[in-house]
Amino acid sequence: MKKILILGAALVATAASAASLTGSGSSFVYPLFTKVFSEYGKSGDSVNYQSVGSGAGQKALKDRVVDFAATDVPIPDADISGYPGKVLTIPAAMGAVVISYNIPGVDENLKFNGKILADIYLGKTKLWNDAALAKLNPGVKLPALPITVAHRSDGSGTTGVFTDYLSKVSSEWKTKVGSATAVQWPTGIGAKGTDGVSGVVKSTPGAIGYIELTYALNNKIDFGLVQNRTGAFVKPTIAGVQAAAANVVIPTSGITSLTNAGGATTYPISTFSYAIFYQEQKYGNRTLDQAKALKKMLTYVATSGQDFSEALYYAPLPAAAQSRARALIASMTFDGKKF
Repeated sequence: MKKILILGAALVATAASAASLTGSGSSFVYPLFTKVFSEYGKSGDSVNYQSVGSGAGQKALKDRVVDFAATDVPIPDADISGYPGKVLTIPAAMGAVVISYNIPGVDENLKFNGKILADIYLGKTKLWNDAALAKLNPGVKLPALPITVAHRSDGSGTTGVFTDYLSKVSSEWKTKVGSATAVQWPTGIGAKGTDGVSGVVKSTPGAIGYIELTYALNNKIDFGLVQNRTGAFVKPTIAGVQAAAANVVIPTSGITSLTNAGGATTYPISTFSYAIFYQEQKYGNRTLDQAKALKKMLTYVATSGQDFSEALYYAPLPAAAQSRARALIASMTFDGKKF
């Protein structure tokens, strides 16, 4: 009887020590987070992450209804002062935004440059056999098929990354549209989430869209090569994303853009995806145990969790990014004290 009682007490203690964390935001990182949090849950703590888009994730953190959020673009400077506490931003993943399309009869990986992509999304280039596209793709029989532009209808970090890239390669795009998680699109069909854009592209002959590499590969959607700053046309790959990260300096804030980075092998629409959370963890009804559980989970995401990246077509964080993330996580406080 004594052994049974002791075992029962141990089980109660284990259950009491397990934590449940909630997060929401980026759909870009959702496939990776699903795997990472599944593996992390084997340690006892659970993480419930909802793929609602970077914009909604930022709002959820601002409203303090989640422990953390994920976003592919940092909180805009104009908005950060409205948050009820200091927000920390750590690199959590790296990946590629690809130019996907559905052109019946065309099996080749088409080549795109910044001007062509800007003109398509500005509504200026309307047909797949446009002379500028044909010039980039000699020998490819492009049809006289109307281009159906697909874009996100919700606040999206993927939109932020793509429009950031377009703003760097097209002065016209920068002036007329700009870069943000939600913009006034000059043309096209809006769809919610990466799944929505993927669905439009896959079901619509002539469609073009910007989606994550992992979604394109898993849904068997064609995608193109994009010309980088050196003039090379680069296919989106893990190596191309790693090359982008190798050509930027990661500041102490942990925030930097990978779009249009230098390097001969760099894929130019690469990005970090970030986890965001409050530095001071004592707010509302939060306990020190909750804060410790969040700190432990974030450390796992930025370090051991990176082991699952490549199998899901993400690039593991480089050592410099992991170091920045650990330093920022270590600065978390509870009631003004580090823990």
